Amino acid sequence: MKRTILSFLLSQFILGYAIAQQAIEGSVKDTAGNPIIGAAVVLEGTNDFSISDDTGKFSITTSKSFPLSLKVSFVGFKAQSLILNAPAASALDFLLEEDLILAEVMVTSRRRQEEIQAVPIPITVVGGALLEETQAFNVNRLKELVPSVQLYTSNPRNTTLNIRGLGSTFGLTNDGIDPGVGFYVDGVYYARPAVTTLDFIDIDQIEVLRGPQGTLFGKNTTAGAFNISTRRPRFQNDATVESSFGNYGFIQTKGSVTGPLSKTMAARLSFSGTTRDGLVYNEATQKNTNTLNNLGVRGQLLFVPSSKLEILLAADATRQRPDGYAQVVAGVVQTKRAPFRQFDQIIAEFDYQLPTTNPFDRVIDHDTPWRSNNDIGGVSLNIDAEVGGGTLTSTSAWRYWNWGPSNDRDFTGLQALALSQAPSRHDQWSQEIRYAGDFNSKLSGVIGVFGLWQNLKTSPYHTEESGIHQWRFVQNNQNPLWRTPGLLDGYGIRTTSVLESFGGAVFGQLDWEVFDKFHVLPGLRWNYDEKSVVYDRETYGGLQTTDPALLALKNSVYNDQDFIVDVDESNFSGQITLSYRPNERINAFGTYSSSYKPVGVNLGGLPRENGRTMIELARIAPEEVYHYEFGLKTSPTKNTTLNLVYHNTDIKNYQTLVQTPDLSVNRGYLANAEEVNVNGLELDANWRALKNLSFFGALAYTDAKYVKFTNAPVPLEEVGGETYKDISGGRLPGVSKWAGSFGTEWSSTKGRFLGLSGEYFIGSELFFRSEFSSSPSPSEFMNIDGYALVNARTGFRASSGLSFFVWSRNLFDAQYFEQLLPGAGNSGQYAAVLGDPRTFGFTVRFNILTQ
Repeated sequence: MKRTILSFLLSQFILGYAIAQQAIEGSVKDTAGNPIIGAAVVLEGTNDFSISDDTGKFSITTSKSFPLSLKVSFVGFKAQSLILNAPAASALDFLLEEDLILAEVMVTSRRRQEEIQAVPIPITVVGGALLEETQAFNVNRLKELVPSVQLYTSNPRNTTLNIRGLGSTFGLTNDGIDPGVGFYVDGVYYARPAVTTLDFIDIDQIEVLRGPQGTLFGKNTTAGAFNISTRRPRFQNDATVESSFGNYGFIQTKGSVTGPLSKTMAARLSFSGTTRDGLVYNEATQKNTNTLNNLGVRGQLLFVPSSKLEILLAADATRQRPDGYAQVVAGVVQTKRAPFRQFDQIIAEFDYQLPTTNPFDRVIDHDTPWRSNNDIGGVSLNIDAEVGGGTLTSTSAWRYWNWGPSNDRDFTGLQALALSQAPSRHDQWSQEIRYAGDFNSKLSGVIGVFGLWQNLKTSPYHTEESGIHQWRFVQNNQNPLWRTPGLLDGYGIRTTSVLESFGGAVFGQLDWEVFDKFHVLPGLRWNYDEKSVVYDRETYGGLQTTDPALLALKNSVYNDQDFIVDVDESNFSGQITLSYRPNERINAFGTYSSSYKPVGVNLGGLPRENGRTMIELARIAPEEVYHYEFGLKTSPTKNTTLNLVYHNTDIKNYQTLVQTPDLSVNRGYLANAEEVNVNGLELDANWRALKNLSFFGALAYTDAKYVKFTNAPVPLEEVGGETYKDISGGRLPGVSKWAGSFGTEWSSTKGRFLGLSGEYFIGSELFFRSEFSSSPSPSEFMNIDGYALVNARTGFRASSGLSFFVWSRNLFDAQYFEQLLPGAGNSGQYAAVLGDPRTFGFTVRFNILTQ
């Protein structure tokens, strides 16, 4: 059925809209005749635009009838406009005069090309060039440029991506709930959080939208969205190769090649490969761990049979094979358990000592191999057809994720947990059809339908297995039977599970100019979600016995469990935005929205009560999100922007992860907190002080707390006391009150190196955040101190040919934690994900452009 629909849509697009295309070509230069690279050439009133290449040339293909209005702009130059009443007899030449005006930043967040200051949404844009020069080659490094973003990863599966502290559960991942932050690459939704650990491949621009965006995007996004655009195929031959070399054996090579295959078809092939030695030394294996070993490739084929039809076929595959994601023991706390159950006493009985008590020695002695085999890829087909005053788009995609891990979750050289592995296979199929455009002179908008089918299964099963020391860590009384030889050796659980889900939606948002410069933007969404889980867990190994007392001890550690759960939910949500832009320098807006995070299911095992599996906890109620914000986007002068946003979000039935001492509940289980509130202020600024000197800054204040959570898990230091705790009024994990990013760059107006024309430059960025909690329930001990990081770079950018620069990240070698995690079983030890030490290196880039 899906194939039939896709074939029908494709044939209708090709048959209905294949008419002759029209090209507008030209060049952009400064008054001295030097080409301007990266100038924006926009056909006003349309989605058609071009960026000038390394020789200053541009080409726009359009079907619009004359007269046409072109606008050309670039940072540091006065913009120019030109009205064409008929086709130009020759190529157009634009000569731009120097100025301090900021270049317009174009975004596609509302499914059309718009200037960022005109869009009534808080958006941060990071260009591909800045990502490359700052070595921000994945989301974990990107967050240092966008302070409202939080990302925590103890391995690709267990990754949290949040905006303003909301999105995913903090800590270990439970596959039964959906993320609240949408992650889109060229319009395709990526469902698994593991994608955020991949290296970026040939990125053109990343737009980070803050706040609910469910009326603009196919997948419901209650906290925000990443809208990522890759560089597209071009009808001009171009090739770039770039290599970086740094300390710790860092080597990264990236490249792309693009060009025409015919008059209507172009292709692009891009790749990225990264290797680095480990940053942590393992005494047990006598080698470094936490290496980088990434390889990715992306291919695109662009077919433009007419000016009203564009078809883009893309495929990508990324393979990660690090020896890594090991965590170091960061500390030990005294729990409320009996003295014989404290971590220090347990390890003393085995005559064991930690290799170091200073986590920044970066030394471990883990005896279980660390493995994080991560494979992600897929194929997508994107069709854009001009219809009336807008664009009809169909985006079809299939994606896969293969995960093959091995972890040492006791974080020591003892064999407590001998194995902790959750290999998985995920497939997703998605289809989105939407229309974005102008309905008349006063009304525009986007409407669409979306479907997402997912299948997630164990591959072949998940394993938790005890080692020879496990009995002492789980011993909960002084019964001498715990010391029975071989009682728990090799005793474990194997889990097979299948999660099948479907999410469908109809969504839309209008932009109605009620009167001059005042707009009302209503949006509506209907969402339907269904999930089906088959879960089966069986015990194996250990001492083979029929003694009821010994069996009872074994079953208190691991036990059989199986259940089948089917859930479904449908709801309406929506928003309304009021926007007033009295002139091009001021845009004031206010938004109120209601949203939903879909119904969830527990997929890591359920807790037991008096020997009974608590099936009632299998279903997790959907989140109800109520959000409002007020924003002011301003351009006080022609060379500055200053934007301010106040936001407030209330969530009912907040979906959170409960960390439990019960080893049978792998990675904790999901629960609903009654109510959560997040509010704060965000300030963004850009200032072009001189033609060749610019500054940017972003500051975020976020207050995130549990308004009501009466049945929460206790923090690590209170394990052994009450089973649950009222943490109402406590703060959410992973959120700093203050976070900020500031940067500057100076470049020479003109420069030459080895006969090449270009510019010398020097730039630096500062990222800081205040202290924050790293425990789902507020803890006295598991808090991370605030820290600041400084990155810097300097070098030479050639207009074409050879460029080079040197760089350093964490220039002043700050020592900091990214995340703290309790050991399995909550015996008192907790581990840390360490931030990278100072790294430095140099990058060489070579570009070949032919006409």
